[in-house]
Amino acid sequence: MHNESGRFESRFSAVKIMEGTPAEKVWFDGMGGSVLGVWVAHGEGRVFFPDSKASADVAENNLAPLAYVDDQGTPTEAYPLNPNGSAGGLTSLCSKDGRHLAMMPHPERCFTAWQQPWTPPSWKGLAAGPWLRMFQNVRAWCDKTL
Repeated sequence: MHNESGRFESRFSAVKIMEGTPAEKVWFDGMGGSVLGVWVAHGEGRVFFPDSKASADVAENNLAPLAYVDDQGTPTEAYPLNPNGSAGGLTSLCSKDGRHLAMMPHPERCFTAWQQPWTPPSWKGLAAGPWLRMFQNVRAWCDKTL
């Protein structure tokens, strides 16, 4: 659905990788609980459930691996921290086996250190950003599983 703001939103936002989701086994191994910055670029990113059964299924099966968060790392619906207005800060959904992931932020746009708008001094000299691990996790899962 269209963003609550009615605008195309492009910015660096904070998301939390939720623990215990099926996607943690495939995509986010070792990343659960992390709060990371990620690029957002979309005009239609708000999650919409056509009925309460669908949203209950997501909650019951822990199928929302990422959420927009505030400065305390708590999922938020507050604009502009949540650029699309999704309930509960929801910004991704995964399948029950964790193999399929749909997300609105763009980790492919910030997997190297130079793509980060700011990094802590301790990252000086690093070539990779924290999102590279997501792609490495998928590769490792494929090598092991397929």
